[in-house]
Amino acid sequence: MEQQTLSQHFNAKEVEGRLYQAWLDLDAFKADPESRKPPYTIVLPPPNVTGVLHIGHALTCTLEDILVRHKRMQGRNVLWLPGTDHAGIATQMVVERHIQKEGINRHDLGREKFVERVWQWKAESQTTIVSQLKLMGCSLDWSRLTFTLDESVSLAVRECFTRLYREGLIYREQAIIQWCPRCRTALSDLEVKSKAVKGKLWSIRYFRSDDPSQSLVVATTRPETLLGDTAVAIHPSDERYQAFRNASVLVPLQDRVIPVIQDDYVEMEFGTGALKITPGHDPNDYLIGKRHGLGVISLFDDRAVLNEKAGVYQGLSREKAREKVLADLAEKGLLVKEEENLHNVGHCDRCNAIVEPRVSAQWFVNAAELAKPAIEAVENKEIKIIPEEWEKTYFEWMRNIRPWCISRQLWWGHRIPVWYCGDCGHHTVSVADASACEKCQSTALKQEEDVLDTWFSSGLWPFSTLGWPKETADFKTFYPNDVMETGFDILFFWVARMIMLGKKMTGKFPFHTVYLHPMVRDEYGQKMSKTKGNVKDPLEIVETCGADALRFTLASMAVHGRDVLLSDARIEGYRNFVTKIWNASRFVLMHFGTVTQENADMSNEINRWVWSRLNETKREVNAALEQYRFFDAANALYRFVWSEYCDWYLEFIKSDLESRKAANDTTAVQVLEEALRLLHPLMPFVTEEVWQRLPIRQAKASISACDYPSFAPEHHDAKAEERVGRLIAVVDAIRSKRGESGLSPAVEIDVRIHASPETLQALSVFEGLIQKLAKTKTLLFGSGTPGKDVVIALAFGVETIEIRIPRGQLVDQETDRKRILKEIESTQAELDRAVARLTSPGFVGKAPPEVIEGAKNRKEVLEKKLGVLRMSLKELESA
Repeated sequence: MEQQTLSQHFNAKEVEGRLYQAWLDLDAFKADPESRKPPYTIVLPPPNVTGVLHIGHALTCTLEDILVRHKRMQGRNVLWLPGTDHAGIATQMVVERHIQKEGINRHDLGREKFVERVWQWKAESQTTIVSQLKLMGCSLDWSRLTFTLDESVSLAVRECFTRLYREGLIYREQAIIQWCPRCRTALSDLEVKSKAVKGKLWSIRYFRSDDPSQSLVVATTRPETLLGDTAVAIHPSDERYQAFRNASVLVPLQDRVIPVIQDDYVEMEFGTGALKITPGHDPNDYLIGKRHGLGVISLFDDRAVLNEKAGVYQGLSREKAREKVLADLAEKGLLVKEEENLHNVGHCDRCNAIVEPRVSAQWFVNAAELAKPAIEAVENKEIKIIPEEWEKTYFEWMRNIRPWCISRQLWWGHRIPVWYCGDCGHHTVSVADASACEKCQSTALKQEEDVLDTWFSSGLWPFSTLGWPKETADFKTFYPNDVMETGFDILFFWVARMIMLGKKMTGKFPFHTVYLHPMVRDEYGQKMSKTKGNVKDPLEIVETCGADALRFTLASMAVHGRDVLLSDARIEGYRNFVTKIWNASRFVLMHFGTVTQENADMSNEINRWVWSRLNETKREVNAALEQYRFFDAANALYRFVWSEYCDWYLEFIKSDLESRKAANDTTAVQVLEEALRLLHPLMPFVTEEVWQRLPIRQAKASISACDYPSFAPEHHDAKAEERVGRLIAVVDAIRSKRGESGLSPAVEIDVRIHASPETLQALSVFEGLIQKLAKTKTLLFGSGTPGKDVVIALAFGVETIEIRIPRGQLVDQETDRKRILKEIESTQAELDRAVARLTSPGFVGKAPPEVIEGAKNRKEVLEKKLGVLRMSLKELESA
């Protein structure tokens, strides 16, 4: 047959686009609801249509693509469903900023025109995201691409809302919510990030209403909200305020009478032990107010500007009102004390504005009721969370879950399917657009202006994408999904809500496994951010190093419970791995590219060894992928392909290459072919490109359609692994000593090996290989008189092998002494830098704990290395 060859270099740019289009032409990623193969389903966490993919998305799609390619090759009917998310607040903010450059805002355009502009933005963003996912090699079924505002998803959203409403699990009420004055919308508790802020604690005097000679002092971090006070609270057991029980006080600056109440919530040790109660602007105060029947005074409008209830302070922002209130309190002698205070302040997760707790009429979900089966599912392992330590966090949040505010005062999103009657005031909830009031039949209806929280529609993603509420073929075949792979940061935002809504709507939990991948940080453990300048763009990495290198880097570092610390050096290292695979494949094709039939010589011990090592790698990789240990799978593959196959096996066979070729021994090709199939889910492009040129391969159009290699008992050969493993250990020990001595590869040396008779007999079989690979002039087994030798004590299993090399042959004493002195100098300098770093307040005070721990470990390694070098110098000088 015609000689198969590869070009000198792997051109990732040319190969990746060509191969991806070939996969699409083959429909290689398309799922079939009519197939009899067992289904396997993953839905891609839909990226927001706010921009482009970031490195976190790259990790997500890499790990999911590994899972689905693995399962597809195992014969499963795989559906990996792609989609994008409308991302309500986030996308509306992006588009608002965009049109501001034109000198207009959304109110200038009006709702309809503004939403049209957002749809235009979505079209461009989704096109970009899809192209980027393809560049990463993602084997998604593009025929099922879904958007969270697609008509089919909108139908599912309305159906879910209507069902929950009719069961009383969705309701509308006046309640305190978290309000963002910049986004001008309600937020759920999860969309508020608490940050420690350096502020002040002000102590303010409140006079007793019926006796101005008596007063109590209240400590507060928000003096401007005293204009909305409806009570002062003390603890029932606080003897300091005995005289104020059942009394009333005057609100400072207003002289409005409010009661003094007693409540266990008050902490006697905090501040003065007296607490101002402002139900309109503090969630805890709101609950206290409900317990005691207090009224609510709402002071702020939707921009956090004080309204008419604030009197002379009307029209001021929160910050300006605070300044004026404090000045007025001081002028009247009511400001008792001001002290520094570190306290937590809620910020909008999207725009970082300080949120304002505010009483408002909103739509809520009774999340506590929905959470019950979701808690039980994880308790009884019906749903498994990996890593398992996240279960504790899941339980803590779910067992203390609060009502979920789902209404948002936005223009972009799923409009709430509620219509208000202009005649009787009744509201109608309907899946279809309401045409008449269900109470009075009036047609004077107006739909609710608010839209739903983005996470409400996202919570339906595992089944709304499959056609629910219709009983489609896709829904029947591919629901429930198998695994939800995503970041731990949205365990509650998204994962918990999918579990709750999935069970309630379909009667089945949406998946059996939740795999939470780690966060990607820079090489120093810092979170990536544009302000720090340490952001790594996955598409730039693909452009320079290729998708395979990036994918393998991310997989190899996705260790349970640890952040992925991404460095250029690691990516470069795995790009070298791609090159290693390419060059090894070129060598094999150069010598065995014309073979036509499998003819592996199993009488050859080196062949039996490589088959056995490949077999063990199959076992390790399959087990690792089944347990979502991507890092173990990657490391096992790297060890076998780079070290055992390329560095050892291919070197071994060079000694009898011509005889192997003459005998048509196809072991090198067959092992390479299986290794490529093992690697394919992690490195799809280079493996496909090489596999297509192999003279012996499975009869498939693509490697992605081939069988995934599995453990074969007949290829396990413990004896061959032991014997060849011993050979490798001996050669490696001699090579290491040569390298330490700076010996030229061309210089041959004398070697004597001492061991048990059985070991010497086993090694002597490989005498020619040892001589060639270790570059020995003479090789003696267990004979000769000891002289001034360098002795290598090699521990192998339960035995010790002694390897002796004449000292004078390795290197002359003076050259060796200079080498050691130079290494001591460089090691000492590096150690000094490590010590300086660890004693620097700037580093110790700011660096993350894991980075500090790594620096300490490096210092210990350098200290040990320095000790060994000094001992070597001492032995050399005393010889």
